Amino acid sequence: FEENKVAGNQLLALGKDGLQDLGVTQKGLLYFLLKEIKKLEEMDECPVTFIEHSPYCFGKIVDYLRLKAAFKKGLISFDPARPIVREAEKGRFEKVVKYFFPGESSQFILN
Repeated sequence: FEENKVAGNQLLALGKDGLQDLGVTQKGLLYFLLKEIKKLEEMDECPVTFIEHSPYCFGKIVDYLRLKAAFKKGLISFDPARPIVREAEKGRFEKVVKYFFPGESSQFILN
């Protein structure tokens, strides 16, 4: 799945043929995955949000928060600028920040 960059809701769209296209050939594993995908589909009907884990985004958030804390404690002399995020990651970054810092608190990192 990593090699084909299948993540989050894309998994829910895979059927038997899609899994076989990704190289799942063992029948037992194929049917096990289909059963687990079915469970995820049923959970998808609940008000649960899937959030993609992005080491890049989490790294940016953690680095920024560490620098802010160091500035507040006087360990560094400059107030750190907001994280600079690659163009391709901006949407994901904003989604992760808004998920973990809901409401106005997300503006601390985003603006």
